[in-house]
Amino acid sequence: MRADLRPTLEAQTRSGIIVPVTAQERRPTSAERSIDDADEPSLRPRRLSQMIGQDRVKENLAILIQAAKARGEPLDHVLFYGPPGLGKTTLAHILANEMEVHLKVTSGPAVERAGDLAAILTNLQPGDILFIDEIHRLGRAVEVVLYPAMEDFALDIVIGKGPAARSIRLTLPPFTIAGATTRPALLSAPLRARFGVVHHLDFYDTEAMLAIVSRAAGVLQMDILDDGVREIACRARGTPRVALRLLRRVRDFAEVRAEGRVTREVAANALRLLDIDDLGLDDADRRVLETIAVKFAGGPVGLQTIAASMSEEADTIMDVVEPYLLQLGFIDRTPQGRVATPRAYEHLGLPIPETPQPRLPEL
Repeated sequence: MRADLRPTLEAQTRSGIIVPVTAQERRPTSAERSIDDADEPSLRPRRLSQMIGQDRVKENLAILIQAAKARGEPLDHVLFYGPPGLGKTTLAHILANEMEVHLKVTSGPAVERAGDLAAILTNLQPGDILFIDEIHRLGRAVEVVLYPAMEDFALDIVIGKGPAARSIRLTLPPFTIAGATTRPALLSAPLRARFGVVHHLDFYDTEAMLAIVSRAAGVLQMDILDDGVREIACRARGTPRVALRLLRRVRDFAEVRAEGRVTREVAANALRLLDIDDLGLDDADRRVLETIAVKFAGGPVGLQTIAASMSEEADTIMDVVEPYLLQLGFIDRTPQGRVATPRAYEHLGLPIPETPQPRLPEL
């Protein structure tokens, strides 16, 4: 970068969340530490070989990484989408470790101005990966700056204001954008089209969850039996993040009330204390079901109405609660709104209402 432009960029970004720093000032993040530490035991896998589940995604990424290394090129831009807690951030860290490059992490809401993004991009080294979480929340002005950066590795900057303003194009080193989103529909079409690799992460099956809980218990050096592992895995909603959270809470419970040993009964008691039922539904999940089934007679009822009646954010219900309820078949989405299914009534212990007969037109 030209020396006369750096003060301008820094002036634009000093008030923002991310400020560029020199190489001497820069401290490596946990994701940028030496690759020699990659095999250190961690709850978050650092290599594709350590990651459990998502086999189709892993196979495609392995081919992508091997091909990029053979050509000596950076990875193509990658987009991961799916419900929270399935490993989108973990995969970004794995890509950086496998490619032996630095990873920089930010999020859509943190990049408020085009100058913020310019500061990040100009501080990247060749081959680096920039991970943008919740990328669908980038502002339109920021997206416009990102388009030429992703496609041409160039940055268009306007210097000055009014008649004296001039546009300068800076060449960026080749890099990779790794984006993650829980709301792919909110991504603009031009931004989505610039990702060469798009992968959807789905919920994990029971076998994968058992392996994840077992591995994490080993890392945490827990005294846990196989039936205790299964009890936690079956209530983790097919989501590794939830499984690890429950595992830590069961460990706390066992250390206080069971001398540190986790059996099926100990795990069940701990999860019962957390209001986690046999299917992994927590209090928020049951409140949504009860709201639809009882308060609104099974529906259909709109998402905003459900959220208002529960004093909850609609986005939280749609992104966190609904995916698992839909997977279990407890609710249906219809054009008129959400509807509780007979399975939901059975799980709640409520009588299944009779389907009303359609009214015939009067003659």
